[in-house]
Amino acid sequence: MRDLKTHNVIGEITVTQIRPSAADMLYERIETLIAEGFFKDGERLDEVRLAGDFGVSRTPLREALRLLSASGLVELIPNRGAFVRQPDFTRLVEMFEVMAEVEAWCARLAAGRITKAQILMLRQKASACEAALQLQDYGRYYAENAAFHNMIYDASGNGFLAEEARNLQRRLKPFRKAQLSFGDRLSQSMSEHREILLALEAADVARAESVMREHIRVQGDIYEEYRLSINATAGSRADA
Repeated sequence: MRDLKTHNVIGEITVTQIRPSAADMLYERIETLIAEGFFKDGERLDEVRLAGDFGVSRTPLREALRLLSASGLVELIPNRGAFVRQPDFTRLVEMFEVMAEVEAWCARLAAGRITKAQILMLRQKASACEAALQLQDYGRYYAENAAFHNMIYDASGNGFLAEEARNLQRRLKPFRKAQLSFGDRLSQSMSEHREILLALEAADVARAESVMREHIRVQGDIYEEYRLSINATAGSRADA
């Protein structure tokens, strides 16, 4: 297992930093590491090593691993431990395809139902994304980006659709976040956000649906490129 302290998502976790719980924080950090390819598929997660690297006891770590098991990113094998289970590219492509259609539907409905107040809030959130882009802070950008999308879910006026969109957003979160760090993806994503906002401001139903669908669909392609580049780099290092 590589040294986690050299990775930018690692840092000692203290009680004051944890909201709402240590297990939830650990879950998110390990989830990010898996999506970013830090752990290989099938790699055993050493509880003692992880607890030491994160500066926590094994109790919240075990709860985090249980949560990761429920999400399918970790397999818990009795008497053997926890093992990373990376979703294959086919599965991820399928998930992104469904997400693209769900978000396109949200955008289509929102274009015909969004209020002036919601447009104003979307502009503010787009500005927050612009600020994160200027800092090249993809973690902050993702948080503002997620809020931007959540506002569109709400603007759709369909509570059930918004709920399903959020469920898919949560499942794809680590992969959507990871692809933002690849190449010039931050700038591309922001450009796509501007197009989405313009379509919603113009109440252009067809355009809002189309640009949103492509905005999500391309994320699956970018993530695949990202993972292939990581695998190629890892292979080069192994051969060196």
